Amino acid sequence: MLAFTVNSQDSLSYQKLIFEGENGIMPFRLLLPENYDETKEYPLVLVLHGSGERGDDNESQLVHGSGLFLKDEVREKYPAIVVFPQCEANSSWAKIDVKGEWGKREFIFYEDAEPTPDMLLLEELLKRLKRKYSIDSDRMYVGGLSMGGFGTFELVRRNPKMFAAAFPICGGANPAIAKKLKKVAWWVFHGDADIVVPPKYSTQMVDALKSVGAEVKYSLYPDVEHNSWENAFTEPELLPWLFSKSK
Repeated sequence: MLAFTVNSQDSLSYQKLIFEGENGIMPFRLLLPENYDETKEYPLVLVLHGSGERGDDNESQLVHGSGLFLKDEVREKYPAIVVFPQCEANSSWAKIDVKGEWGKREFIFYEDAEPTPDMLLLEELLKRLKRKYSIDSDRMYVGGLSMGGFGTFELVRRNPKMFAAAFPICGGANPAIAKKLKKVAWWVFHGDADIVVPPKYSTQMVDALKSVGAEVKYSLYPDVEHNSWENAFTEPELLPWLFSKSK
């Protein structure tokens, strides 16, 4: 379970940086390839955390998934620029409303909502990263868990030509946006026992993506609750699949 949970020593491999944009300030952590060479182009992997990792400590967003990209064999086989931004406390990556009691919650996803301040900052950050680092624009990837899963769908909706592949974990979105997502390769993850974000929200997005001809894989884990990121980040085919995708 803890195989890809970063510890404080390993977190030092991720540069601790602050982005100052027109819409505010966003902490983020950056992992460059070993022996980074600015004359070469590298894939970019953007990972969006969940609601429990919000804040301004520039640490919490590394709790889930960051350890995977620190494994020696991964760094050697898949040299990439990996970015973990941090969303402000009480904010979110996407505008979503929730109604109902715990365990029976209904999520309201909008088709064309105004971007949150953190989404605007995230888009600014991506533009800055593309200017500052040698990024292969044909091999940009995004994924995230829970609130970050919502954010993954939202970021691709707003930037449908930016990413080659996306991996939302225990997230969801409005199925009406599927047409804007169809040029991206998707691998969607969820636990079928999730009562925090019910799996129907991933299922309906998978169905919508298939209906518009998108390339989509779906892993619905039996008897797994909201922590399906533990399964997703230990999928042996996740990184081979991700890094094989190009626009």
